Amino acid sequence: MMEKKPILSPPPPQHQSSWLFYIVQWRLAVLTTFVFLGMLVVWRIDDCKVRCFVDAWRPKQDFAPMSVPPKQIDRWGWSPPDLIVIHQNETPIYPGSPSNATQVSVSLPSAAVNLTGDFSVLGSPNPQNWTSDEVSWVSTQLGPDFSLNLLARWLAPGGEPCRESKTEQITIPGLDGQELIELSAGKVHEFPFMALDSSGNPRCLGGDYYEADLSGESWKSRPLVKDFGNGSYSISLQVHPDFTGDYNLTIILLYRHFEGLKFSPPRFVIDRQLRSIRIRFQRSQAVLPELHYCKSSDFSRDVWVGRWTRHGKNEDCNIGHDGRYRCLAPDFPCQVPWCNGSLGALESNGWVYSAHCSFRLFSSDPAWNCLKNRWIFFWGDSNHVDTIRNILNFILGHPEIPAVPRRFDLNFTNPHDPSQSVRITSIFNGHSNMTMNYEGLDSLKNAAFQNLLKKYFSEDTVPDTIIMNSGLHDGVHFHNIRGFTSAAKYTASFWTDVMESVRRRRLKLPRIFYRTTVATGGYARSLGFNPSKMEAFNGIAIDQLRQAGLLSGVIDNFDMTFPWHYDNRCNDGVHYGRAPEKKRWRDGEIGHQYFVDLMLAHVLLNLLCSR
Repeated sequence: MMEKKPILSPPPPQHQSSWLFYIVQWRLAVLTTFVFLGMLVVWRIDDCKVRCFVDAWRPKQDFAPMSVPPKQIDRWGWSPPDLIVIHQNETPIYPGSPSNATQVSVSLPSAAVNLTGDFSVLGSPNPQNWTSDEVSWVSTQLGPDFSLNLLARWLAPGGEPCRESKTEQITIPGLDGQELIELSAGKVHEFPFMALDSSGNPRCLGGDYYEADLSGESWKSRPLVKDFGNGSYSISLQVHPDFTGDYNLTIILLYRHFEGLKFSPPRFVIDRQLRSIRIRFQRSQAVLPELHYCKSSDFSRDVWVGRWTRHGKNEDCNIGHDGRYRCLAPDFPCQVPWCNGSLGALESNGWVYSAHCSFRLFSSDPAWNCLKNRWIFFWGDSNHVDTIRNILNFILGHPEIPAVPRRFDLNFTNPHDPSQSVRITSIFNGHSNMTMNYEGLDSLKNAAFQNLLKKYFSEDTVPDTIIMNSGLHDGVHFHNIRGFTSAAKYTASFWTDVMESVRRRRLKLPRIFYRTTVATGGYARSLGFNPSKMEAFNGIAIDQLRQAGLLSGVIDNFDMTFPWHYDNRCNDGVHYGRAPEKKRWRDGEIGHQYFVDLMLAHVLLNLLCSR
C-alpha cells in the first residue's frame, strides 16, 4: 500500500512574497509612528517632557558637595569689589523682555524676579555684595499679574545646553572660601549667586527653589531669595543691631526648575544642603526704623519678610503632664518694640514673631472686649480648626473645649461676663463633603456646597470679617498651576457674586482677608503640598482675589511658619497648632511645640482688633 504524504501548497511567486512583506512592514511602521506620537502628546502635557519622565524614574544619585575652583570665578570676572548702593526705584523690566537675556553674562541681569514675584531693577549690579547705604527693613511684594508671569516662567523653553542642564551646585563669590564672614548689623547685604550644572558650568534658566535659613541664638528668619530668571539669584541678609553675634546661614536646593509644582513632586525632590556658612554680625552705626505696633493698614502687604526673636529662655523647661510648655512665668513681659503684652503666655520659651510691624499678645479681657458682638467667618482647611481651638483654649478662657469640628456655626460666651459673646462660623473647604479630603477650591463645583456658603450671607446680618485660606488639599488635587489658577479665578468670581448679593441688600460688606497656607514641614517638604507649590499657590490665590477687588488684607502664615518647617518639632507636617499632648510626637520626642500657631492666633486678633 502506498504511503500517504502530506499535500503541500505550491510556494507563492517570489514577487508576491516580497509585496506582502513590504505591506506588513509599512503597516507596522505607521502603527509604531502613531503610538510614539501619542506617547509624546501625553508626556508633553503640562510641560513634562519625555526627558523629565525618564529622568524621574532613574535611580537617584547623591552628589558630594562640589568645590568651585577659583578659575571659574575669575572666568566670570567676579573679583572682590567695593560695596555699592542698590537702586530699587527704577522702571520694572519683566522676564522675556529684550534686556532679560538668557545667555550668561559677566554681570548679573538687571531684571530681578524673586520667588514671590517681585520685579525690581538693581542698578549697577556687583556680583560680590550689594549693600544698601539706606538703612531700612528688607521687604518685597507680589508683582503685577503674578499668575500669568509665573506660568510664563514655568513654561520657558529649553533648547540651549545651559537651559537643559540640571542644577547640582551654586557658587556665591561674596561668601564662598571663607571660614567666617563678618557683616555689619542693620544693613541689607545682598549676595548674588549662580546655579551650576554637574560640570561646574553656569545655567541660564531660573526656577530653582532654594530654602534659606539664618539662625542665631536669639534670631530665626528666612532670608529673601530673588530669582533673576537666567540661572542667577541673590540672597539678602539682615539682622537688627540689637542681635549682633554669630549666625549660621543654610541654603538647601529643594527642587530644580519648578519641579515642585508638578503633580508628583516626590519623584523630583532634591533636598540637598548646598551651604552652611558662619556669619558674624557686628554692631554698626546703622539705625533701623523702629517697629510700630500693627495697624489696619499694615495688613495690606501681600508678602511679609519677618523674623522670630528671642527675649527669654528657661534652660530647664520640661513638658507638663497636659503637654504644655510653661517655660516662662505667665506675666513674663515682652520687650519693646518686638511685641506688647505677656510673652510668657505664648508658651514659646521666649520666641516671638514680628514682620514690618510688631504684634500685641492678647490676654482674655482685651480679646473679649474686641470680639464681643462680632461674627467671624472662617473658610479654609483644618489649620483654621486648630487656630480657632487655640484661640478658645489659650486666649478666650475655654480650656474645656478639646476640639472643634471641621464645619460649625456657634456662639461662644465670655466665661467671666455672660453679656459678651462672639459668633464663629467655620466651613472646611478641603472637600465639599467635610469627611473627605483633597478637593480644595474645586469644592465650589458642588452646588450644595455653594448654597451652604450663600446661606450664611442671606441672613438679616452677615459676618463682619471673613478669613479664607486654601492650598494643602489643592496641592494634591490639581495636576498643574493652570488648573489651580482656573479654580482661583472661579473662587474669586463666586465670592464676588456673594458680596454683590450682600451689597444689593444694602448691608455692610464683610472685610475679606487671606491667610496664606503654612510652609509644610519635615517629611511633607517632598509631597504634593510642598513649600514650593504652597508658596506659588498662595501667590496665585492672592493675585486672583486682588484682581477681583475682594481682599482687604493678608496674614502671611507661610512666612511665619517657614523658619520652623525644616523638621517636625513644631508641626506634624501640615499643621502647626495640634492640641498639646504629652506623648511621643512624629519626630520621636515627647510632646511638641504648638506656639507657632498660637502666635498666628494673636496675629489674627491684631487684625480683627486693629483700627
